[in-house]
Amino acid sequence: MDFRIERRSGVPTYLQIVTQVRQALRLGTLRPGDRLPTAKAVVAQTAVNANTVLKAYRELERDGLVEPRPGLGTFVLRSLARPDSDADVLLRAELEKWMARAAAAGLDREDIDALVTDVRDQQFPRGEHA
Repeated sequence: MDFRIERRSGVPTYLQIVTQVRQALRLGTLRPGDRLPTAKAVVAQTAVNANTVLKAYRELERDGLVEPRPGLGTFVLRSLARPDSDADVLLRAELEKWMARAAAAGLDREDIDALVTDVRDQQFPRGEHA
């Protein structure tokens, strides 16, 4: 797993790592039994402090998503993925088409993120799960 750290995002680095692991668990790219990269490997890849990586992994452990195994690494305990459904496949295809249209219209990543976040927050106000 490769982490992408956005240094100017305003989001603490450890939370970016937690969010990216959760996303991988939701998308099924990380599965129970998979090993997370070592803190040393994440530091080499991202140039973040090892304590930051360990803080993220501890939070994931508190959430019951991973467990450290001394001398072996940190392993995924459970997935957040939903079973593949026809709706998920269709929605993903629609989203891929929308993203291509947005890019063709000249929107950059930040423009797209702002639009998606705004629409998502309108559909799912904080604290609500529709």
